[in-house]
Amino acid sequence: MSRVSVIVPVLNEADTLAESLTQVRAALHAGDELIVVDGDSTDDSVGIARQIADTVLTSEPGRSAQMNAGAVCATGVWLWFVHADTVLDSRHREALDEVPPTGQWGRFDVRLSNPRFLFRVIASMMNWRSRLSGIATGDQAMFVRREVFREQGGFPAQPLMEDIALSRMLRAQSRPLCLRPPLMTSSRRWDANGPWHTIWLMWVLRFRYWRGASPEALHRDYYRGDAG
Repeated sequence: MSRVSVIVPVLNEADTLAESLTQVRAALHAGDELIVVDGDSTDDSVGIARQIADTVLTSEPGRSAQMNAGAVCATGVWLWFVHADTVLDSRHREALDEVPPTGQWGRFDVRLSNPRFLFRVIASMMNWRSRLSGIATGDQAMFVRREVFREQGGFPAQPLMEDIALSRMLRAQSRPLCLRPPLMTSSRRWDANGPWHTIWLMWVLRFRYWRGASPEALHRDYYRGDAG
């Protein structure tokens, strides 16, 4: 059994944070650690996290910076990067114990919280695309051996697509492990902006990134919902 460090980047998640962190805590084994890194929240995210997590840090906002800050103090064999709106349970933790000694990194299949058929199709496409490309995204709860993560220099210091950038570096060493059962991740962005618009936006942003667009420009367009 390998010690796991769960690293959760947080920004203004007070409404649901207690529930999500409690679920993560219940899934972990004795000796595992739960690290929350807050990116300057203006709500009570830090106060809530301090009641549940082993370690609560603050850093400049941005998932890359936050996750790297958490990794610096992590002591586990595995670094497991879990978004605050992702639901996991003991089955997912047990899946990590079944990773062979040669496994270096990977991610989980996902399903979306909206139960509509279209959202099940979207999740299936996300999982299929990841298997085909060898690229993992943050919603899929990436995990990586601590020494491998540090050898690669952590997440690149960029405001968007940091998960894809790290996946590319790790993929050069080995293909990702694609674990089940699927995690549940929030469909709130699809719900808020519409599924078809969100699908189009994400595909265009990824295409632009592949063509060399700057993460800064992509970050701006992602948060205004316009791929340009």
